[in-house]
Amino acid sequence: MAGNNHGESPRQKMINLMYLVLLAMLALNVSSDVLKGFSLVDESLNRSTANATMQNQTIYQSFADYMAKNPEKAGEWNERAQYVKRISDSLYTLAEELKWRIVRTTDGDDADVNNIENKEDLEAATTVMLNPIDGKGRLLREAINSYREEILKMVTDTIQRRIISDNLSTEVPQSGTLLGKNWQEYMFENTPVVAAVTLLTKLQSDVRYAEGEVLHTLEKNIDLGDLRVNQIDAFVIPNSQSVVRGSKFSARIILAAVDSTQRPNIYIGGKPFDSETGVYETICNATGDYTLDGYMELEQANGEILRRDFSQKYTVVEPSATVSATLMNVLYAGYDNPISISVPGVPNNRIRATMSNGTLKPAAGGFIARPTEIGKDAEITVTAEVEGRSQVMAKHAFRVRQLPDPMPFIEYTDQDGNVQRYRGGGTPLLKGQLLQSEGIVAAIDDGLLNIGFRVISFETLFFDNMGNAVPEVSDGAKFSARQKDVFRRLTRGKRFFITGVKAVGPDGIERQLSTALEVKVQ
Repeated sequence: MAGNNHGESPRQKMINLMYLVLLAMLALNVSSDVLKGFSLVDESLNRSTANATMQNQTIYQSFADYMAKNPEKAGEWNERAQYVKRISDSLYTLAEELKWRIVRTTDGDDADVNNIENKEDLEAATTVMLNPIDGKGRLLREAINSYREEILKMVTDTIQRRIISDNLSTEVPQSGTLLGKNWQEYMFENTPVVAAVTLLTKLQSDVRYAEGEVLHTLEKNIDLGDLRVNQIDAFVIPNSQSVVRGSKFSARIILAAVDSTQRPNIYIGGKPFDSETGVYETICNATGDYTLDGYMELEQANGEILRRDFSQKYTVVEPSATVSATLMNVLYAGYDNPISISVPGVPNNRIRATMSNGTLKPAAGGFIARPTEIGKDAEITVTAEVEGRSQVMAKHAFRVRQLPDPMPFIEYTDQDGNVQRYRGGGTPLLKGQLLQSEGIVAAIDDGLLNIGFRVISFETLFFDNMGNAVPEVSDGAKFSARQKDVFRRLTRGKRFFITGVKAVGPDGIERQLSTALEVKVQ
C-alpha cells in the first residue's frame, strides 16, 4: 500500500476510479433505483478501508515490539506514530459521526448507516452540513485542512505527498467557483443521502491511506524489520513552530537514521553547538518570523566527513487562548452556561479564568458561567502558568441575554414506556394518551438548548357546537377535573387550544408565553 513510491497503488487507482464514477452520477438527476448503486461503492470503500486499517495496526504493533527491545532508539519515532494515530482517528471518527447524523436526519433515530432507507433524500446532508446555526461542513473542511498539513510534514516522497494532497484537497473546482460556492456547499448542497455518506466513506479511506504512508516513512527511520535506509538527512524537530512571546523555542536537532550512540557535530551560525541531548533552546522576547540555520558533520567509517545543512523556520506570536461558549456565542443571565477554555500547549490544570458580571466556576470538561445582569457584557479573562509564571493569555467578551421563552408540551408515555412530548402542529394525539397525561410542561427544546421551566398555570380553550369559546382553567401545571371531563367528551377530529401559559425558568423570571398549543384529538 504505502511502499509504492513510483505512482498510485492498485488500491488507490481503484478508489479514484470509483470516485470518478460517483462524481459522474452526482452530475445526473438519477432515480432512486440508480442511487442504490452508491451502496455498492460505499461497501467497496469500507472493505478497502478495513484492509488499510489492519495493515496500519500491524505497523503499530511493530513499533510496540521494537519499543520493548530498544526504547532509546525507537522512542521518538513511536511518539510520532502515536501522534499520527490520534489525529487520523480524530478525523476518521468525525466523518463517521457525520454519516450517522445525516442518515438519522432522514431515517430517524432507528436509522442504520449501512442500510439507508431514504437514499434519495436531498435535504438531510444540506441540513447537517450547511445549517447556518451549527452546520458541520465548515468544521469538517477545517479538520481536513489541519490533518493534511500535519501529515504532509512527515512525508518526504514527492509522489506520495502529491497523492495525499490531492486526496485530502478542499479546493473548489472551477465549476463550483463560478457558482460562488465554498467547498462544503459544492460537496453537500442538495446531495442525496447515500452520495453524502459515500463521500464521507471515501474521506475515511483517504485518511487510512495517508496514515499508512506516514507510518511506513517512520518505520524506515528506525530500521523496523531489518529494513536498510538509503538516505541520510539532517532534521530540526521543534516542539512547536509557534511560540508565545516570553516563552522558549525548543527544537531537537538530529541526523535521521543514525544510531543515537553516534552523535554528529552540530554547528549553528558557524559556531559549534555542544549538547548531549541535541536540544536547542533560546528565549523568545519579540514576536516575528525567525530561522534556525546550521549544519551537522559526521565522520563515516571510511574517514570521510558527511555534512548536512539544516534550516527551520519558527514564529513567535503573542499570547493567546480559546474561549468559547459550548451552546453559542452568547451567555444567558441566571443560567449555568457551559464554557470551554483552552490554551495551546498548556495543560488544563495550569489554566485559570475569571469573569465580570457574574461568576465563573470550574466544572467537568470546562467551566460554568452564570452572568447576572442582562444587556451588559460578561468579560472572561484567561491566565496560564507558563514556565513558572502567570501570564494573561486572552480576554473575551460575551453578550448577556435573557433566556428565550420556552414552548409548551403535553408529556405522555408511549407503548414502549418512553416519555414523549406532543408539540401540536396539526399532528393528532390519541385520546388515550391525552387522558393519560397529568398536565403540560414547558421547556426550551430546540436541539441546541434543553432547559426546563416550571409551569404555574394555563387555560384550555374549547369551542362548542355553536362556535362559542369555552375556556377552562388548569390546576397549576396539571389538568383540572373540569378539563379532564371535557377531554372525555371529545370526539375524533376535535381540536382545542392550550393558551395563557405562565412559567418560571431557572433564571427566576416569570413569563406568560405568547405561543398557543393546538391539540387535535384522534
